[in-house]
Amino acid sequence: MDTLYRRPLPPETIAFSSPEGQRLFAEALAAGGLGGYFALAEQYQTQSDPAFCGLGSLVVALNALAIDPGRLWKGPWRWFSEDLLDCCVSLEQVRAQGVDLDTLACLARCNGAEATVVRPGPEDDELRAAVSRTSAAAGAVIVAAYDRAALGQTGSGHFSPLGGYHAARDLVLVMDVARFKYPPHWVALPRLAAAMRTIDPTTGRTRGWLELRPRAGGHAIMLSLACRGSSWPELAARLREALATRWPDDTPLATVARALAPLTEHCEARAPAAADHAAAVAQTRLALRATEAHRVARTVADGDRADATAALLLLYARVQPAGGALAADLARLAAEGAAVPTLAAELDRLAAQSEALRATWPG
Repeated sequence: MDTLYRRPLPPETIAFSSPEGQRLFAEALAAGGLGGYFALAEQYQTQSDPAFCGLGSLVVALNALAIDPGRLWKGPWRWFSEDLLDCCVSLEQVRAQGVDLDTLACLARCNGAEATVVRPGPEDDELRAAVSRTSAAAGAVIVAAYDRAALGQTGSGHFSPLGGYHAARDLVLVMDVARFKYPPHWVALPRLAAAMRTIDPTTGRTRGWLELRPRAGGHAIMLSLACRGSSWPELAARLREALATRWPDDTPLATVARALAPLTEHCEARAPAAADHAAAVAQTRLALRATEAHRVARTVADGDRADATAALLLLYARVQPAGGALAADLARLAAEGAAVPTLAAELDRLAAQSEALRATWPG
């Protein structure tokens, strides 16, 4: 069986470690085009599977942005790795099919990032402005989605973070996460923009880029949405239906809780081993169990299911698609859920996951 050890870069690109690549780095650094590079370089890694370029790029970006995943990686450490990116789409599906730009945005949003999807127009100025802005300082990361073939490379659709910009020569530093194949390299921005304008055959839409920033607020540590017994699009449809249901004005809260309770099969309760994480979970659980929502949830569910039902009821209370007495009850629950910072952060994360799923598969 033939095996491969890397590929030579095409002549139109400049290897990062080459003498010319090093000169470009020094010039870009002096000109202020590498302000975001060092945070990325600290976290730069090789994707762990040939199909994981999107996940690998996202892991580099999330760790570079210092986003706390709120759950254990290994030992006592909270850290992003590709196997933690398990919302929106299963790892098995990614391994078989990869991901598209919208799904990667969904994964970013439900893991603590603000993600803006941009599909380039006919001109290069929007990409040039975005690269110039994010390269000037740390705090934002661009993950490019492009066609390798358009850059003279082997392969097709690919993701990689962008690490810097050489304005004088209009070159972008591509920190290729498939380091077993190509090293990081400088490429002309117009060529990269053209590679982003190609059509992704899985979606029928052009590729583009994600601009990622840390989302304000805390991160969930206790509950997470999980795909169990159905596909992610099916879960998105169930969430959409449950959170958009308009109940009569005189509906008791227990009736709403009973309708939400079946969704608890998709709420994963975490049992951390690290002492500080376990203490934070215990604190959040106490805050949740002290709410009126939990008292109502206990009439329709027990144990962890009651916790999850209460959290879903508090999530529903934020929407409040009702009037009359029910609206007043929901407003009271919403205020209660926002009163304790740890509980509010937990609900923020569940809301972000839910919104990301429903935006990715709008039905």
